Amino acid sequence: MEEQPAPERRPSGPRGPGPGAGHAIDRRAELSEFLRSRRARLKPEDVGLPDFGRHRRVPGLRREELAQLAGVSVAYYTRLEQGNGQNVSGEVLGAIASALRLTDAEQAHLTHLAKPKQHRKKPSVRQQRVRGALCRLLDTMDGVPAYVVGRRSEILAWNRMAAAVFGDWSQLPPQERNWARLVFLNPDYQALYVDWDQKASDIVSYLRMDAGCHPDDPRLSALVGELSVKSEEFRRLWARHDVKEKSHGVKRLHHPLVGELSLSFETFTLPDDAEQSVVAYHAEPDSASAEALRLLASWGTDATRAGSSAPGVG
Repeated sequence: MEEQPAPERRPSGPRGPGPGAGHAIDRRAELSEFLRSRRARLKPEDVGLPDFGRHRRVPGLRREELAQLAGVSVAYYTRLEQGNGQNVSGEVLGAIASALRLTDAEQAHLTHLAKPKQHRKKPSVRQQRVRGALCRLLDTMDGVPAYVVGRRSEILAWNRMAAAVFGDWSQLPPQERNWARLVFLNPDYQALYVDWDQKASDIVSYLRMDAGCHPDDPRLSALVGELSVKSEEFRRLWARHDVKEKSHGVKRLHHPLVGELSLSFETFTLPDDAEQSVVAYHAEPDSASAEALRLLASWGTDATRAGSSAPGVG
């Protein structure tokens, strides 16, 4: 199960983008820090090992304990945790993921970091485009706030109801139509989201997944660098190395015109472009939130115009 790892080398270069960052994210440093953070969150009792309490000098599992659980040598795991994953097999990564109790998203992230040649596409700085037919589909979704999100949490397209609920993004410069920038740098969105902390955590987790797949993307690196400089909360969340895939859930909003909204959302990844997803929101039938959406829909462009200029919507 254990292959011969590459000679030990310390991860070089910056440990992440800094001010004015446009350089590639250091994949080897990312791999090292991700493994350390996942190991630190496990306690011996979580994996059936004895806990000797005060005799432990490190948080979480020791490297020797993790290596034993994964069925690899301590030297092998140590080199992997130092960022040397060139020769690691999928079988070994799976054993380590199992020992670390990784989620599916975390295991995918680990694989992207350890074996980038099999997963990384050539980085592209071209503008993402949404198919015209998809834009027309969004327009037909009356009463359903929906938008398309792409790489780097960029907002690519949206319908009238999304503008009425979240703000008229057409009034923003294209580079500002980005969930990460809005959530961390626009105070209005802190007022819009009742559970802002959860929204912020989700955004950072999505960016982490993106960084694992595209560590050489200069625009992503620049975005992370900008947010790291301008937002202490972003820096804190980024350092946690949490990863998550877009899925479904419930968001609670405080809308400036109709008050509290509780909206369920579903995320649909496009079958012909895994880097674009449609996110659609809906309210429980006959609920106060459903009535509020109907009210926003009946106001039409007036609601969009008012919502985009009222306090609480960026």
